[in-house]
Amino acid sequence: MADLQLSDIVIDEALVRAMLREQHPDLAGLELREVDGGWDNRMWRLGDDLAIRIPRTPRGPELLEQEYRWVPDLAERLPLPVPTPVRLGTPGDAFPAAWLVTTWVAGEPVDRKPLENGPESADALAGFLAALHETAPEDAPVNPHRSLPLPDHADDVEQGIEAWSTEANAAAMRRVWNDALAADPWKLAPVWVHGDLHPANVLGTDGTLTGVIDFGDMGAGDPAADLCAAWMLLPEGSAERCFEAYADADESTILRARGWALMRAFGLLQVGYAGEQGWAGGKITWKAAGEATLARLLA
Repeated sequence: MADLQLSDIVIDEALVRAMLREQHPDLAGLELREVDGGWDNRMWRLGDDLAIRIPRTPRGPELLEQEYRWVPDLAERLPLPVPTPVRLGTPGDAFPAAWLVTTWVAGEPVDRKPLENGPESADALAGFLAALHETAPEDAPVNPHRSLPLPDHADDVEQGIEAWSTEANAAAMRRVWNDALAADPWKLAPVWVHGDLHPANVLGTDGTLTGVIDFGDMGAGDPAADLCAAWMLLPEGSAERCFEAYADADESTILRARGWALMRAFGLLQVGYAGEQGWAGGKITWKAAGEATLARLLA
């Protein structure tokens, strides 16, 4: 699978219908509409209530199989809509890797239309994370990035500070990072984390957070890896309300979450800059999202 060049396959409507006819013929006649976006997967809306996700990177099929295994059970307790797998496609004549049919979640990605309703969105994010962050089972996936303790990312963060700081904010960035490293580590059992709550993976309706998508980076880890979303998603001044509503975030957890938010802001800026330059894999809307994250974090 590692040698499979999924990125070279042209995923058009004809291919998607062939995949459905081959394995799920009862769905093959539904209307198909391509959805813009996606990193590891290309997505098409399928009828009114479903979506089909088709991998385009070497790691994509494994992530989809992982979602099929774990997300349905998690979705039952989550207070926000999430794309819940309903069918798993297997490698076949039409397409050589696993693919997934999920429920469709309505809303506008927050990287394109930022959240405006701070109080309701803060409460929604806190409720979602409180429900998600239960102790993960021993066989839960371990993400090679999000499941690591924060100090393991020190080199990446140092490179980010060098690349994205200015004379005016470099000292503030280093304070955020040093405070995060000095905070007590997570000492309890690992909990379920979404792992990728950046603005393109969260949906809003009328300015309020109403859905969460893409659980490909889910795994067991420190809840701070998700709580960083308070600065990545919410309007300025809303993070404190989120932590109050979440209730279980002590001072050390909040400091670690700030460190995670700093690192994730650098990632958004990098992808956004690539989009601005027209490079492959770049997403221009991520630049503003990264800048907003830093502004909230350093305010």
